[in-house]
Amino acid sequence: MTAPVQYGGMGLDPLSYVVALEEIARYDGSIALTLTSHNTLACGHLKRSGTDEQKQRYLPLMASGKCLGAWALSESQTGSDAASIRTTAQRKGDHWILRGSKMFVTQGSVAGLYIIMARTGTGDKRHHGISAFLVEAGTKGLQIGQKLKKMGCRGSDTTSLVLKDVGVPAGALLGQEGNAFADIMGLLDQGRTGIAAMAVGIARGCLEEAVSYARKRKQFDQPIGKTQAIQWMLADMATEIDAARMLVWRAAEKIHAAEPCTRESAMAKLFASEVATRAANVALQIHGGYGYLRDFPVERYLRDAKACELGEGTSEMQRLVIARDLLGRLA
Repeated sequence: MTAPVQYGGMGLDPLSYVVALEEIARYDGSIALTLTSHNTLACGHLKRSGTDEQKQRYLPLMASGKCLGAWALSESQTGSDAASIRTTAQRKGDHWILRGSKMFVTQGSVAGLYIIMARTGTGDKRHHGISAFLVEAGTKGLQIGQKLKKMGCRGSDTTSLVLKDVGVPAGALLGQEGNAFADIMGLLDQGRTGIAAMAVGIARGCLEEAVSYARKRKQFDQPIGKTQAIQWMLADMATEIDAARMLVWRAAEKIHAAEPCTRESAMAKLFASEVATRAANVALQIHGGYGYLRDFPVERYLRDAKACELGEGTSEMQRLVIARDLLGRLA
C-alpha cells in the first residue's frame, strides 16, 4: 500500500493508509498487524534510508507481495529501550558479520527480507553506533526460531531470530553506518499510528457486534438494547471510538505534511489501544455468556486488542513520550 508507484506500489498517502488498516482490522487484527509491519516498518525503512539500488531490488518484490518484510529490533532483554540492543555487526573486508538474536519478529518465519538492527560502534551515547542491515531469507547463519504462542493476533506470524556469524555484503548496510537510531525513532512514530488505526478497527468491530447483538438478544420480553445500562455502554463506546479515530487521522496528517509527530502518534496509539481493550471488554459483557465462547468474535477481539497496548511501545512508554514532549527533556 505504501510503496511508491514507480516500484509497483499504490503510493497511498498516510490518511488513506490508516483508513484501510481500520477497515481490515475491523474483521481481522492479525492481517492488519501483518500489513502495518510490512508497510510501515519494512517498506518504510527502505523508502526512508535505502539507496536507489536497494529500493529497485527489493521494493517491487515487497509491493507485489512476493516478498514480505520483517523488521527486527527487539531482543530478549531489549524492548522499549531500543538503544540497549546487543546484536553486533563487525566489518570484515567487503562483508559484515552479524551476531546475536532478536525477539518478537513479526513475519519471522515467512519473510523474504529481514531488516536487522545491530550495533556497529561504541560511544558515550548509547544510541550512537546502531546500524540497519538487509538480510535475505536463507542467508547462512540466519536461524528462525519457533513460532511464538501468543494470546491474540494468532494469524500474524511472530518468531525469534538467531544470528550465528551471518555474513552480508557491504552493500547490505541500510542508511548510514552508526546512524540508524534516528531512522528507528521516526519509523516507530509512523508504526504507532498504524497500530492505533488497527486498534480503532478492532474497537469498531466490537461496537458493531455489540449493537447487532443488543438488537437481537431478548430478555424480559424485549431486546436488551432497550435497557438504559446497555444504551450507555454503547454510547460511551461510540464516542471513544470516534475520538480515537480523530487522533489517528491527526497523526496521519502530520506524517503526510512531514511535520514532527512524536507526541501525536503516541497520543493516538495510547488512546486508541486502550479504547480497543475497553470496547472489547464491554462488547463481551453485552454478549454475556455467549461472548465468552469462540462462536462469537468478541472474545477474539479482546485478545487481539491487548496486543495494541504492547506493540510499538507499551502504554506506559507512550505516556512517557508524551510527558517528555510536553515538559522538554530534563537534564
